[in-house]
Amino acid sequence: MYKSKITYLLFTLTLVIILSWSSISKLPDVLTCQQSNVFRATGERYYTHPQKVVVEPWRGEHHVYAIFMIPGGHLNDKLYTVTIEGVGTFCGELAFAGTTVAYGVSAKPGHYLMKALFKTRAAVWLIAQGKGDELKQPRHWRVGYAKIAE
Repeated sequence: MYKSKITYLLFTLTLVIILSWSSISKLPDVLTCQQSNVFRATGERYYTHPQKVVVEPWRGEHHVYAIFMIPGGHLNDKLYTVTIEGVGTFCGELAFAGTTVAYGVSAKPGHYLMKALFKTRAAVWLIAQGKGDELKQPRHWRVGYAKIAE
C-alpha cells in the first residue's frame, strides 16, 4: 500500500511538472509583440530609456515596472517595448498620465513621468531563462514620442 501511494504521488508530480513546463514554454509567443502593433505618435520620432527600473516579481503583480520621463509638449506612443537579445521584444501599455513625481523619481522641469508595467509572468519566465539582469537594465526598455502638432 505504501508503494502505491509513492507511485501515485510521483505520477501526479510528474504530470504537474510536464503541464507547467508546456504552459511556460509557450509564454514568449503570447507575450512578445510585433513592431506593427505599437501605436506611434506622428511626426519626428524620439526615443527615451527609463529613469528607474524595478524588477521584483516575487512581491506580486505590478512590481516589475519602469518610470519614463517624457518632455512636455510631446505625445508618447502609449506602448513601450523591452527587447531582450535572444528572446524577443515584449510590449505593454504605459500607465498614469503626466505626473511629475512617482516612486522616488521627480520629473525635470518641463517633463512628465509615465509608468510602464511589465507582466509578472513574463518577468518570472525571463529570470528563469537567466535574463533577469538584462531586464533590469534601462537600455533594454524604450518608449517613443513625438512633438505635438500645433
